[in-house]
Amino acid sequence: MNHTETLTRYVVSFIDELVNNGLTDVVISPGSRSTPLAMTVCEHDGLNEWIMIDERSAAFFALGMAKETKRPVALICTSGTAAANYFPAIVESYYARVPLIILTADRPHELRDVGAPQAIEQIKMYGEYVKWFQEMALPEASDRMLSYVREKAARAVYEAGSGNAGPVHLNFPFREPLIPDFSLDNLWGNKNNPSHYLTYNGEKRLTKVQLNHLINKLTSKQKGVIVCGPQVDEDLAQAITELASKLAVPVLADPLSQLRAGKHDQQYIVESYDAIFRNPRVREQLKPDYIIRFGAMPVSKSYLFYVEENNEIPQYIIEAFEGFRDPTGNTTQFIYANPIRFCEDLIQTLKNDIPNNRWVEQWQQLNHIAKKHLLFASSEELTEGEAVKCLLDVIPSQSNLYVGNSMAVRDLDTFFMTTEKEISVLANRGTNGIDGLISSALGAATSKTPLTLLIGDLSFYHDLNGLLAAKHYDLTITILLINNNGGGIFSFLPQANDEKNFEKLFGTPVNIDFGPMISVYGGKHTVSTTKDDLIEQLTQSYQHKGISVIEVQTNRTENVRWHRQLWLKIEQELLQTEW
Repeated sequence: MNHTETLTRYVVSFIDELVNNGLTDVVISPGSRSTPLAMTVCEHDGLNEWIMIDERSAAFFALGMAKETKRPVALICTSGTAAANYFPAIVESYYARVPLIILTADRPHELRDVGAPQAIEQIKMYGEYVKWFQEMALPEASDRMLSYVREKAARAVYEAGSGNAGPVHLNFPFREPLIPDFSLDNLWGNKNNPSHYLTYNGEKRLTKVQLNHLINKLTSKQKGVIVCGPQVDEDLAQAITELASKLAVPVLADPLSQLRAGKHDQQYIVESYDAIFRNPRVREQLKPDYIIRFGAMPVSKSYLFYVEENNEIPQYIIEAFEGFRDPTGNTTQFIYANPIRFCEDLIQTLKNDIPNNRWVEQWQQLNHIAKKHLLFASSEELTEGEAVKCLLDVIPSQSNLYVGNSMAVRDLDTFFMTTEKEISVLANRGTNGIDGLISSALGAATSKTPLTLLIGDLSFYHDLNGLLAAKHYDLTITILLINNNGGGIFSFLPQANDEKNFEKLFGTPVNIDFGPMISVYGGKHTVSTTKDDLIEQLTQSYQHKGISVIEVQTNRTENVRWHRQLWLKIEQELLQTEW
């Protein structure tokens, strides 16, 4: 058997086994050394291939796709710095628990560390940011080696999606020639064969003894709080709200919790806790007996203050598999169980509802006060907050909203109120970076579910290359671009008091007209100056295919003043309320 046949059968077996284990999408960054992998993906009729020239954009595109579908997506690149450009998205994937399979091509061993071109050290190059790494054997086509390569493919899919999902990395050394021969006989084998590495993974749940022990702790206290931070399981909303009703406690729902939108019971949901918690006297009045948290740590910084100030209060964090996501340093009890099953088991084990309507009513009263101010049209000007409110008014049901970091997600936290619209909210909150957000949103848009991206100007500038995917694959996206000419969130921080260095180090204005850049990618660009304009342009964008960018230009200084005046009004009325 010659080199080409050996290479072909080896790589075909690997790619075919990925498909046997449920992989459907592969994002390819073009290059030479990865030719065997890339060409085989394109030849396999069970895969969708997505070609992305910019590796950083490609990785975030795959991340967004995997986040939206909740299934592993594979990445392929050539050797050298191409693989290094995947790193930011891999770090995000690791912390956000998003399944990715990274397949990097490499020089064979004899060309490493000898000055060969496009050769860097790729062994475990992503360090602790991947769940599993394999340096693959050089291609062979014996029965044993074809079984070996299928086993590694099956395990890659399993490792990426099992437990806390995340990235896995396989490094493939290839010798030239690199072009496979797809005319070989019996190349693809029996496509009805089962997975080479079929696994069954059961749910984690508490025992009856553990449930009774927990219930004894909870029922001895009545002023509990349920918190749901960022998470992507839309089915969790029903379970949490039913548990809240049984325990008679409020639910502090992060904007990324999937609890603020949907058909589930929303009477116990408190959306405005970020505004409520801004005053320390109010936080003191709302001292809980216990906290049960689902999902990651919420976006709200004032909630962080609330938890830190109540460090002696029992806190229970529910994790589906494992992990220690608690930056407060408080004494915390971690419960490793399927979150939905945990709620159901707790509800069934509780003998009676826990009556404490006064505690819930108090939260509902405060939430009503805060919402009254937040929803009131407090400015004739098109402020950043008003722009977000306009978006939430017109965004269609059964759609996805991808939100950027910094001010975008915080304004969503402030102004996103409960709605019966079915809206899934996605974000890159693993590491809270501003990179790759356009690419991630477009990756999510491949599902064809209507998608809106809420993003600031620095994040938009940072990932302009990502727009090429929309042009290349005729993807449709509405982008609400909040342009305050710089890093608006820094204006809320103490750095804003340094008049000498603030603008160059933190304000960082880019002074860019985005219109011509958007047109390069075939996008439609408009600038809204009034709320009526914005509502009309957003509404029209959902009837338009391709890229629709609606830009709102704001002033950072005025934005800070507007937000602070609004929060002050809320504080003043909350402090006048009888407890």
